[in-house]
Amino acid sequence: MSTTSRNGSVRSTHTTQSSINTADRLEALIPGAFPDLRSSTSQASLTTQQVSLQQILYDRRAEYTRSRNVRIKIGAWNVASNKGTEQDVGAWFVKGKGVEKALAGLGVSEPRRKEGKLKETVDDQESRFDKHAPSVPCGDLGSVPGDDEIDLYVLGLQEIVDITSAAEALKPYTDPSVANKWRASLEAALPKGYRVVAEQQLLGLWLVIYASPALFPQVKNVSTTSVGTGLMGYMANKGAVTARIVLGETTRLVFINSHLGAGADKAALERRIWDVAQITQRTRFSPIVDAMGTSQNQGEGLGDEEFAFWFGDLNFRIEGMPGDDVRRLLTVHTKDMDNESSASSDLGSATGNSLNNMDDAVPLPPELDPASLQTTISCLLPHDELHQQMKSGRAFYDGWEEGPIRFLPTYKYDVGKVGVFDSSEKARCPSWCDRILYRTRASKQRYDQKVKQDADARKRDEEMKKLGMDMPGTSDVLFDYDPETDGYNGDYDENEDNQQDPEPEQITTKDGFSEELLLEYYTNHMRVLSSDHKPLDAVFSLKFDAVVTELKAAVHSEVARELDRQENEGRPSIAVVVERATGSSPSADKDATDSSFDGVDFGDVKFAKSKRRNITIANTGRVPATFGFADRPIEEDQDSGPFPSWLSVTFDKEPDARSKSGPDDIQQHYTLQPAEVINAELRLKLKDVGSVRNLNNETQGLDEVLVVRVENGRDHFLPLKGHWQPSVLARTVDKLIKIPEGGIRKLQNQSPSASETKT
Repeated sequence: MSTTSRNGSVRSTHTTQSSINTADRLEALIPGAFPDLRSSTSQASLTTQQVSLQQILYDRRAEYTRSRNVRIKIGAWNVASNKGTEQDVGAWFVKGKGVEKALAGLGVSEPRRKEGKLKETVDDQESRFDKHAPSVPCGDLGSVPGDDEIDLYVLGLQEIVDITSAAEALKPYTDPSVANKWRASLEAALPKGYRVVAEQQLLGLWLVIYASPALFPQVKNVSTTSVGTGLMGYMANKGAVTARIVLGETTRLVFINSHLGAGADKAALERRIWDVAQITQRTRFSPIVDAMGTSQNQGEGLGDEEFAFWFGDLNFRIEGMPGDDVRRLLTVHTKDMDNESSASSDLGSATGNSLNNMDDAVPLPPELDPASLQTTISCLLPHDELHQQMKSGRAFYDGWEEGPIRFLPTYKYDVGKVGVFDSSEKARCPSWCDRILYRTRASKQRYDQKVKQDADARKRDEEMKKLGMDMPGTSDVLFDYDPETDGYNGDYDENEDNQQDPEPEQITTKDGFSEELLLEYYTNHMRVLSSDHKPLDAVFSLKFDAVVTELKAAVHSEVARELDRQENEGRPSIAVVVERATGSSPSADKDATDSSFDGVDFGDVKFAKSKRRNITIANTGRVPATFGFADRPIEEDQDSGPFPSWLSVTFDKEPDARSKSGPDDIQQHYTLQPAEVINAELRLKLKDVGSVRNLNNETQGLDEVLVVRVENGRDHFLPLKGHWQPSVLARTVDKLIKIPEGGIRKLQNQSPSASETKT
């Protein structure tokens, strides 16, 4: 405690060893020098401060966030548990190889050529195919961004083990050797410094995420989970593995790698829709913990993120068309691919020459050319089950989007062939089974808003029907015309124009940060021959506000200090001033006092002699302060209550009315307005013979500590001490007969004062 003398000088606490020990015991037994946070008032204040801190940090987010652009590459491939497929993953996924430009999708440009070395032809590639060697074409430099151009690699594989094997399905553990083999192949192709941030396996499903050295420190709150939807609705032969990461403390990304139920009949379609619903409902992540250690109350599910990506073998098929017809339509574009590629590479020179001849025909864009691959794809997509279910609102309807499909179906091909569709007895219809979908927070909110509007409209219609307003003849209106909607047939479908080039989509995160997502590439890799599925990948450009940890820590510290200052200014505060014995004081009051003692020193204390000291308590805060003397911790042979039995305290002001809400250990309350003072007299008088006996025997002392408790403020400790003058009272006859001339104090190596030696 720091007390102030009456003349205004401030002294640091220097007490005797016994007083220090007493104060230490009190601090150990009394709930600290600050208010008990378990009280409702203090807890409410703490909660308010936390809310204020978070709000101020949010308002000042521009000071500690910086805009950042990253590229995310997502790949999906059903490897059909074929041997040797791991040898191709680095080439197509990391290096961007295996794309056939004539049959490629969004964003793919002509691959670069090395001088004197051309890309391997289709015939040469197929003729050398071997399961023990990579199948990608030689001389392929890659057509899709890769290597260190990508900041986040996300790969989802299906059937890395044989999911039809009962031995694999019934294993009580996951064999890590399979995933280790794939990880080794990936890391051999990745640039130096890329590190795994998330990995999850569910039987044949495997999801792995790698981050660049620059992005890795920004990845936090990684959470992975899996959902089995196979046999009996829970087995792992079908389902999903999912990962949630947070970039820069602002952006939640969710990646879902799934393998849905197979089959081309109606029952199989219904099972796929059920799988999607189960994965959506059962996927839960661990709570997010921010840099300040604040955790969510419960984990999030799908739909709470800023950006979500759902990919894998979704198994949706081409519906309503004979498989033979589909194969014939597509085979027209897969045969003689070497010639088509050459023609495509010569397109620039042919176009340049045509400009010199105005009579030459202008080439039609692919979407207008009836013989182009894009026209064929556009004719098939209305029969795609996934698009149908999205439009009908049965699956992936709540804001999910897909980039324009400008590539051949990914399934099913003969292994070792570039463009030969299933030639087995089953002759499966070519389909876009492998897909990459994405959803932004904005698209999810648009869907939720539309659902709410539709529900409100239905409610209004039902209310009108109850009022009979739908009955004929109840309205005098002959016709109703709305120029905004009349002439428009059908509902608006956000997937209707999905063949157009995507544009950047801006969103506002849950925490108010601005972000932007753009799909740059979306294509398959036709020249990868080791599986009956063609691998598929997409490249996204993400612009987001990333928190700079050092800047946020500095802002947080500044805000916390300011809030503490404001809280302290609003907290009741008092000062306790102890009156010192001066030259004008009676000699009996100023004798043997210790001027260095920072408390109340009563000096020499004798039996039945009163000693008085005064203290002044002042309200030094900006708000009213209510205080009182609190009960001291009770030790053995110690008086209960706020004061020892030999001390009484009298104030020059009446106490407050008893308040039920006040602390139980404070018997009397006094309230001071700001700058108001109150005086108190402390009177010491020993009258109890038992106390005299204990003092004579030195089993009791006069060192005490009073506790001045301020409601919603800190406690003040007021040390007391006195020097007991031994007395003949309460002594045995044996002791009395041994008293020498001069009195009892001489026996205690003390000399009596001159006044006491006089008779």
